[in-house]
Amino acid sequence: MAKHPTGTREQWLAARLELLVAEKELTRRSDELAQRRQALPWVRVDKTYRFETDTGIATLADLFGGRSQLLIYHFMFGPDFAAGCPSCSAIADGFDGFAVHLAHHDVALMAVSRAPLPKLQAYRQRMGWSFPWASSHGGDFNFDFNVALTEQQQREGGTEYNYRRQPVFKCRDAETGESPFATMCGTDTATFHRDLPGMSAFALEDGVVYHTYSTYGRGLDGLWGMYQWLDRAPKGRNEQGPGPWWRRNDEYAA
Repeated sequence: MAKHPTGTREQWLAARLELLVAEKELTRRSDELAQRRQALPWVRVDKTYRFETDTGIATLADLFGGRSQLLIYHFMFGPDFAAGCPSCSAIADGFDGFAVHLAHHDVALMAVSRAPLPKLQAYRQRMGWSFPWASSHGGDFNFDFNVALTEQQQREGGTEYNYRRQPVFKCRDAETGESPFATMCGTDTATFHRDLPGMSAFALEDGVVYHTYSTYGRGLDGLWGMYQWLDRAPKGRNEQGPGPWWRRNDEYAA
């Protein structure tokens, strides 16, 4: 017998129609929020950033690739990581599928990380991806957009992430001092948490780059294709710790 409540088709339909009202309201609210994102004032980016890409050194304007809009995923892959963040990797698994559609709608998609370019290229090949990935290694880009912090900043606290001041860093695992994610990336917990996930949007108009939007933390849920499907599965996300249940796309067989 199913442990979940059961009922007749008529009972299911009545409950489903009630849920549909809430779903439609959420859709309307999502549409309104999208319009509010687009209505945010643009902030001119005057600082010169340099990135290492597959085709050479590039500026932020170069990353647009001839388009007027740029979406950057701040992929957690620090200089001392042996591999990219598993969560960022699960999100990035969907990039290749829709990047071509974005490109034909005047929107460039790019991942940016602090690890040196050869590390990013090797990991991208391992994962079977082809989307463009730039290295900001040695630059201020990740720090300026609040997705990286120094060891000193981590010790002292007070940096900003997700529009909130952050406390002094403390290891989450009091026994081992290492988080499962850090171990999966071949680094220690403190080093792992000096890089943070997020996405930022930019516009290019009359040769000037503008920052238009950034989101972090749970704000990335909508970009995580896997979760959009799981939220509609019978048992939902069904996450029962400890530790992450997901793996990189080439690790499930093991």
